[in-house]
Amino acid sequence: MSEPQIVGWAHSHFGKSGAKDTQALMGEVALPALEHAGVPPEDVDALFVGVFNNGFTGQDFQGALVGMGADALARKPAVRMENACATGSAALHAAMDFIAAGRGRIALVVGAEKMTGVATARAGDILLSASYREEEAGVDGGFAGLFGRIAQGYFQRYGDRSEELAMIASKNHRNGLANPYAHMRKDFSQQFCNTVSNKNPYVAAPLRRTDCSLISDGAAALVLADAETAATLNRAVAFRARSQANDVLALSRRDPIAFDGARRAWAAALEASGLDLYDLDLVETHDCFTIAEMIEYEAMGLAAPGEGWRVAREGTTHKDGRLPVNPSGGLKSKGHPIGATGVSMHVMAAMQLCGDAGDMQIDGATRAGVFNMGGAAVANYVSILERAR
Repeated sequence: MSEPQIVGWAHSHFGKSGAKDTQALMGEVALPALEHAGVPPEDVDALFVGVFNNGFTGQDFQGALVGMGADALARKPAVRMENACATGSAALHAAMDFIAAGRGRIALVVGAEKMTGVATARAGDILLSASYREEEAGVDGGFAGLFGRIAQGYFQRYGDRSEELAMIASKNHRNGLANPYAHMRKDFSQQFCNTVSNKNPYVAAPLRRTDCSLISDGAAALVLADAETAATLNRAVAFRARSQANDVLALSRRDPIAFDGARRAWAAALEASGLDLYDLDLVETHDCFTIAEMIEYEAMGLAAPGEGWRVAREGTTHKDGRLPVNPSGGLKSKGHPIGATGVSMHVMAAMQLCGDAGDMQIDGATRAGVFNMGGAAVANYVSILERAR
């Protein structure tokens, strides 16, 4: 068995795109990723595509769309994965399993989403399908409303932490200024993020607009190769460990502010890697809402339950802190095109480890963690990455 390695990537700009659909978005990254890897299309053994869709576009059968925009890939085996907001990581894991099982040597992973082609209310309803509709469909504010409830529960148990949520939002927007792919490259002060106003209203109290990630279009791609093939190419980023852990879909059947699946995924990955959390040089984590990032601090082991707010206040996760979190700006600034997100997070981490992150670069980065989740911490994926060559 050969564990796959990342040997190339490509990333579109995230935001409101002029590309009319996911086919066009995937066309922006598929061949450029192969070119970056130094791999000709004919050497690809299979395609793994991550697109959530569920109503963003009438065209589905997304796995076949990559080949519609690249003739050299049209007859390659292709499959589409979906796992809510962890769709991109699901596609990545499927590609890794394909290579590890010896079924092929090179795989192309493409994640994409076109979200801005529908009205905001329609987009909100589509996203709510990543919840347990039987019990949660009536939540005001859609998916933001669900995380608003999570924030309310956290505040009731541990005190009002609105100011610390504003610190997380401000941090990620400040980091996003350095990311040329980011949807919103604006520096919002902590005071602005912590003040309810016409420009920063409540979306789902206590969450304000600055606490919520953006509806975005975009695509990202990764090229994976087995270790023997990777040794012949220009770069290689290895997976020291990877894990997936699930939790119950319905929030009513678990503690919604514990993020237990995320905790288990992190614990499994760190144990498999033989590393401690502070052996990492950075983490890209799933800040779909600022309350998610705060609870993820606790899940990854930066703080005890109920004390994630201390991490934000002490600056531990700032770019110059002990463990920088989301130096890319995270979903909050970079954007969150659902199917592309997990792939994008791994691209951002790989760029850091290869010294290719430009103004986002964490000096001397050798190891990175990635956490991508689907739903309200239902499908949880952790990767521990390190440069192999």
